Amino acid sequence: MLSHRAVDVSSSFLSAQQHAMSSPPPCAGKMSRTTAVRPVAAFSPSSFAGAAVTAPKATRAARSTRAMSRRTAVTTKAQLGDSLEEFLAVATPDPKLRMLLSSMGEAMRTIAFKVRTASCAAQGCLNSFGDEQLAIDLLADKLLFEALKYSHVCSFACSEEVPEPLPMGGEGFSVAFDPLDGSSIVDTNFSVGTIFGVWPGDKLVGVSGRDQAAAGMGVYGPRTVYVVAVKGFPGTHEFLLMDDGKWVHVKETTEIGEGKMFAPGNLRATMDNPEYEKLINYYLQEKYTLRYTGGMVPDVFQILVKEKGVFTNVTSPTTKAKLRILFEVAPLALMVEQAGGASSGDGRPISALDIMVNEHDQRTQVCFGSVGEVKRFEEFIHGSSPRFADVKVAAAK
Repeated sequence: MLSHRAVDVSSSFLSAQQHAMSSPPPCAGKMSRTTAVRPVAAFSPSSFAGAAVTAPKATRAARSTRAMSRRTAVTTKAQLGDSLEEFLAVATPDPKLRMLLSSMGEAMRTIAFKVRTASCAAQGCLNSFGDEQLAIDLLADKLLFEALKYSHVCSFACSEEVPEPLPMGGEGFSVAFDPLDGSSIVDTNFSVGTIFGVWPGDKLVGVSGRDQAAAGMGVYGPRTVYVVAVKGFPGTHEFLLMDDGKWVHVKETTEIGEGKMFAPGNLRATMDNPEYEKLINYYLQEKYTLRYTGGMVPDVFQILVKEKGVFTNVTSPTTKAKLRILFEVAPLALMVEQAGGASSGDGRPISALDIMVNEHDQRTQVCFGSVGEVKRFEEFIHGSSPRFADVKVAAAK
């Protein structure tokens, strides 16, 4: 309720208006009655007494409903332009998972800088699998272990360089990662990257890719991007590292269509794997565009960016599997499949997410791509693709 003084002011103002209306202006003789100025309804005494200021209950309820609807729309859908923290607040209700994914983002921001500035000279040291390591491999490995330790939400972690799980002192999740996939091509200035998978609890064997709570990869190239897939949240999401150090949501991939782009790994296998040779010949005869760098991260990442294509890495009697399920295949499979694509692995026509991890160094051949391309892969390599039998492959463009 307004004060008596406010009501007096309104009454005085109304009286002044009425007085002004009773005395016609100098030009009134030239105006018709239909064009005469009329009092403004907004200045009625009831307006200043508060009757018009207080909205009816029905109106207030409608406004409240609209406001709630707007708030709900904001909080249940990730928006392009959001920060990583804003996205994670929407993508998962689990504060521990949000902390872990943020911590990995912090580590990858530092790795991106080190990749641009660190020495690529070989140090002559070997990991437990016998692979030669570069200085930047070891540095990235150290940064990621530290990030997981100080997140306080990681129970155990292992990497391609240190495959035996180490206690991280936290509780909630266990993480397996490849700290710098493609480190051998850093000196050529090709894109390289980090791959990781997140499993609930403290087990990293006796699990499958479908058990992952989330997966991600960092891509260090002309741009630095962080790609995240959270189980149960639609799509695979790309974040760009800005000049101020923030990760900004720039792309959401929910569909991977058909397109003539291929990245064929381990081509040496075509020498004694006739099925793989036939598949590669098919790509060439159909005039697919070759897009292959030798780095698994950029070669799979392009499928998410272009929303089409296929990546293959097939074995043969003389070329054994190199890709590790725990550190590379399972995390990438989750990202590709949540983006609307498909995967195939373990030498069978099954999803790479369904391969049971029985040992940390377990390896497989693999295919990632659109559903149509993975179906074609299984038909060439295995003779049939039962799980995609009802899928009609559209003509690739």
